[in-house]
Order: sequence, then C-alpha cells, then structure tokens
Amino acid sequence: MTARSPRLLIVDDELHVRESLSAWFTEDGYDVSTASGGKEALAVLGRQKFDVVITDIRMPGMDGIELQRHIHETEPEIAIILVTAYASVSTAVEALKEGAYDYLVKPFDPEEMSRVVEKACEKVHLREENVSLKERINGSRPEMIVGTSRAMQRVLDLVDSVAPTEATVLIRGESGTGKELVARQIHARGPRSFGPMVAVNCGALPEGVLESELFGHEKGSFTGATALRKGKLELADGGTLFLDEIGEISPRVQVDLLRALEDKKIIRVGGTQEVPVDFRVVCATNRDLEEAIREGSFREDLYYRINVFQINLPPLRERPEDILPIAEHFLKKFAHSMGRRVEKFSPEARDLLLKYPWPGNVRELANAVERALVVCHEGEILPKYLPIIARSTSAAFGGPSDDLSLQAIEHQHILKVLEMSEFNVTHAAKSLGIDRVTLYNKMRKYSIERP
Repeated sequence: MTARSPRLLIVDDELHVRESLSAWFTEDGYDVSTASGGKEALAVLGRQKFDVVITDIRMPGMDGIELQRHIHETEPEIAIILVTAYASVSTAVEALKEGAYDYLVKPFDPEEMSRVVEKACEKVHLREENVSLKERINGSRPEMIVGTSRAMQRVLDLVDSVAPTEATVLIRGESGTGKELVARQIHARGPRSFGPMVAVNCGALPEGVLESELFGHEKGSFTGATALRKGKLELADGGTLFLDEIGEISPRVQVDLLRALEDKKIIRVGGTQEVPVDFRVVCATNRDLEEAIREGSFREDLYYRINVFQINLPPLRERPEDILPIAEHFLKKFAHSMGRRVEKFSPEARDLLLKYPWPGNVRELANAVERALVVCHEGEILPKYLPIIARSTSAAFGGPSDDLSLQAIEHQHILKVLEMSEFNVTHAAKSLGIDRVTLYNKMRKYSIERP
C-alpha cells in the first residue's frame, strides 16, 4: 500500500483565499478540500478524514475559534492552524492554549505557511505511528499461534502466503478455534500493520444496532443519536476490518455491506453523503455459508466478494498433539498475570486433557486452565482442579460398552454442563468456552431439550 497524500482542509469565507491556497497546496502534493465557513467545514469533516485544518478566525456565523472547539470534540488528533489579522493575535494565542497547532498573521508568507503545514502533517503522522507502536509494545501485538501439528502448519503456511498481500480472507472453523487470532496475525504481518485493526462480532448485535455499529450514524438520525458517530468501517480506514461471524448478518445489512466493500464508500445511518473508506477485509464464520446461500439467508455475490482466499481452522479434537503445548502456553501466560508459581500439569491432569474432546476448542482449553489456576494451591495442576473435565471424561469412559466416539463424548459433556448450570444456556456456554449461538446449534444437533 502506497502512502496517501496528506489531507488538508482550508476554511475561509473569501473565495480568492480558498482558491489560491488550494492551488498552492495541490501543486505541493496535498489532497485539498475547501469550505466557506464553519458549518460547511464540519459537514466536510463528517465525510472525510483530514490531517490538518487551516481556518480563518474572523468568519460570519461560526468563527475559527468555535470551529476548533467543535473539531477537537470529535477529532482531537487533527492539527488546526489559525489565520488571523494583527488585531486578533491575542485571540489566536488563547486558541493555542486550547489545542491549536499554530497561527499565522495576515498577510502571510506562502513559504512560511508551507513550512508550518508540513511540520503539522509530520507531527500528526508521527503521533499515529507512536500510537501504533505503543499498542504493539503494550500487548496489542497478536498472541502467537501455538501448534506443531501438520494441520496447524498448513494454516501457518497459508497465513505466510496471504498476509503480505491485500487479498480478502475468509477464515472458517468452529467457535473457539482461534479465528480472530489468525486474523490479527494476518493484519500484523501485512502491508497495513501500522493502521488500525477493527473487529466486529456480527453475531452479537441485533440488525439495527449492527447497522449503526458498521456504518455509523448522523446526529438526530434516531432517538438517542445525540452526536455524529463514526462506524467501524470508517474507523478501519487505512487498516484492517475483521468481521467475525459474518454469516449472522441479516440480508438487508448484507446489501449495504456488499456495496461498501465494492465501492469503498459508505453512507451513515440517517445521512445522504458518501464517505470514502479504505481498508483490508478479513472475515470469519463457523456457519456453512454454502448451505446458507441455498437457504437464501446469505447473498451469493457477498460470499464471492469475501471468499477470495480461504483458511480453514481444524478443531482441537482433530489435532490432539497440540493440546498439551497449548495448555502449557496458557498455564505460563495466566500464571504470570496472576502472580502464581504453578509451573506444570501433573501426569494425571495431562492425561485428562488429552482424553477430553474439547467441544469449545482452544477457547474452552484456555478457560479451563485459567479456572484451574484460580483454585490451585500446589505447584502443579492436579485433576481435582479440572472438575468438569474429570467428571465428563469419567462419564464418557465409564464402562466397556459405552460409545467412545468423539460425538458421544461431546454430547455427554454438553448435557452434563447444562445440567450443572440448571439449563441456563448463557452460563453453560461460558463454562464451555463457546458462544450461545454455537451451544444452541449443538443442542439441536444432539436433540437436547430444556426440561
């Protein structure tokens, strides 16, 4: 991805000033927009992201000082340069105290203005880079993918292939297999790694809320919309948009999403103006999208738009050689964060971890290790600190005539957890390390009904 040109907004009520400054900075390589006053400037700022705003102080209606206050309420990272006459220098100095980057006195020297604008852009971009670096240093760097199995090595090879490109990626796999972790690896190792990684759980929000979450909304567009709000697609500009559980999006929102992905433009809820957006798309689902297309609940054109490159994550039960390395990874991670000196699993606990089918996959394994550490009082994790797993494994292997298939063990365990939680699906799903939608699907699969 090539670096974009700095975006500059010039606000002045005099047409010849706007035109001359616009021509000057356009020739210097800036992406320039203009506005004739404060209200128009705010409308332009609502449609596009800017690095620097140059505004006259004395303007009819909303003056430059009031405009600055409005901008910094919603876009505090924008550098604002004020243009003033000698008589209002004191006003400009006060504006500096409120966050303005600099001021210039009329009549100004174009060369001086160029230097000021260039330094302002450098400061804005440096701040963006520092934020990105701090996020990485402070833990935003994605957790490493643990797994030495042949299946996971294939996944890692695919990540190596697609990460350096701009290709749209669809990650498929059961709930809890680590789809978001793979998405973060793709972002961190891709050409947009210094941009934001914005994640949206499409299955967790009702249609109306999801629409506003994705596209944002204008002030007054619905009850409670007291201010303009940018959506996730707009916030992902320059980075990566991760749409988790994309198969849960309603057909109506699918239409708007497809248009946004194809045109790289959005319209906020309640708005009429198109807002340009530029991001990479990574999606994830645990649904059979092909079946959803046949049922008419998922658009075929959207499917082809997001399925340029596909990565399939295997469930944990299909790569048992990864169970202990992953468990040890979480043991080290959680023990460090809790300040516990627990360094290993006992041989009996290791045996339990290997026998258990892990219907909630890696998420459930992490949940089990963290829970065990909370109650562990020895230097190692014992079976008694893995009670649900111990009971489930014991029930599954209770006699020589038992059905020992993975499905039977999963069925038994889900039923046991539901009984322990008195069929509270929310609590049971949390104990299993899966979401409620996945648990409902498994209950239907095994014909488990509430009493």
